[in-house]
Amino acid sequence: MRQGAQGSAGTGTPWSAAKAAAPGGPVASGGPVASGGAVGAGQTRVPRQTGAVRGEHTHSEPPAPVAPRVRPVVQRASVRGQILDALRAALVAGDLRPGEVYSAPVLGDRFGVSATPVREAMQQLALEGAVEVVPNRGFRVVERGVRELAELAEVRALIEVPVMLRLARTVPAERWAELRPLAEATVRAASSGCRATYAESDRGFHRAVLSLSGNVQLVQIAEDLHRRAQWPLVGGGRGVRGRAELLADAHEHTALLDALVVRDLDVVRALVGEHFAGAAAAG
Repeated sequence: MRQGAQGSAGTGTPWSAAKAAAPGGPVASGGPVASGGAVGAGQTRVPRQTGAVRGEHTHSEPPAPVAPRVRPVVQRASVRGQILDALRAALVAGDLRPGEVYSAPVLGDRFGVSATPVREAMQQLALEGAVEVVPNRGFRVVERGVRELAELAEVRALIEVPVMLRLARTVPAERWAELRPLAEATVRAASSGCRATYAESDRGFHRAVLSLSGNVQLVQIAEDLHRRAQWPLVGGGRGVRGRAELLADAHEHTALLDALVVRDLDVVRALVGEHFAGAAAAG
């Protein structure tokens, strides 16, 4: 993986695990302790002390509350999440090339972490279909062709187009206006020319639109399909989009919002259809 993948992770300094707190030492006792025998005439019983020293509580005072020892918690899940985000960005950017095998220890050295969180993140990517496990070697990035990309775009259209048309009839204009910053953010991301940056912004806009349906399962399924559609094709080609293609895709978001605000269903239908047709052709 090229250095670009490490930069996307934002990890110039290794994450280090926190050390566990050392156990406390023994509590010193203070003063003599009376024997357990009977007390004779003229004798005074010496109360058994409980480890108190001068200045601390005595047997007749309530014990002072003791604060529980707090042990630092290693945020392992947080490290794994950061590595997973970095690997996803590297996939979209093409730094993890289709057909190539990558080992967890080597990637761990690139990110400045141990192999364990990398291996766990790669196993998650395997569940998502981005990589496949190669025993005793590592993980191979899945090779995808144009046909698979077109199938993903078709399924996305079958799910999202009817939902957007329904929302266009029911959602008030002011709710659509609230999504304007997200649409404009996709344009700025496209202007950067970074495919990974645009991919994240693009998913954010679509997720916000579909969230207005109130259907959590639909949003999750649509985002999974969207993420898979953003992975590069084997050998690049049509799956690699430059700055001009990204900008054209982003401007469709702002045009779609304009049509949704005025409830122009014909324009909404046309724009959404073009949007997914472009996704099928360009990736």
